[in-house]
Amino acid sequence: MGTTLDKDVRNFSDLRERISDSLSGKPPRERILVAAAELFYRFGVHPVGVEAIAETALTNKMTLYRHFRSKDDLIVAYVQQFANESLETLNRLLGEDCGTPEQKLAAWVDHVDDVITNKYERGCALANAAVELDSNHPARAIIEAYKRRKHDLLVDAFRAARYREPERLADEVFLLFEGARISLQCGGKGPASRLVSMLRGMLAAGPRVAAD
Repeated sequence: MGTTLDKDVRNFSDLRERISDSLSGKPPRERILVAAAELFYRFGVHPVGVEAIAETALTNKMTLYRHFRSKDDLIVAYVQQFANESLETLNRLLGEDCGTPEQKLAAWVDHVDDVITNKYERGCALANAAVELDSNHPARAIIEAYKRRKHDLLVDAFRAARYREPERLADEVFLLFEGARISLQCGGKGPASRLVSMLRGMLAAGPRVAAD
């Protein structure tokens, strides 16, 4: 039996229009991942059925199962792709050849601002998926590894900027960012609208080790 989303997929006109450029000219596997990413993020990994994904991807279930043995395999691929793309973004902002430590952190805060103010923002896609998945689902290990790596990159960035307690600052910033994204899901902008100013204040006030 199809889910409600399977039955209502023809009504996703706004979503189809938004991802039409992303689907154009791509092979079926890539179209399926694009469609799955949009639907999973908007509606959750459990409510979305394979029929909705296949039709949104302009293909059929037979083709979907040719590329992904099951919906769980598709969820794993979705999570892995999102984690890879997010880490690429962080490495682009915080990598070795991205300017001074202060310039890197300023670029990262600007990126946070873009994320929080995006009209399609519905929280962290990986955190949203993790809430729905069993603890032994293979996608959970990917999500947990990504979160650890993100935290470690922030620690490295704060250490390079000579903050006195880079691990503690990374903990605080990490929790603040994650909490703001959850806040957006629960009650609109609210406190999340202050996130960027709070981050800049924390970084400005954070005690640093004196230069040698």
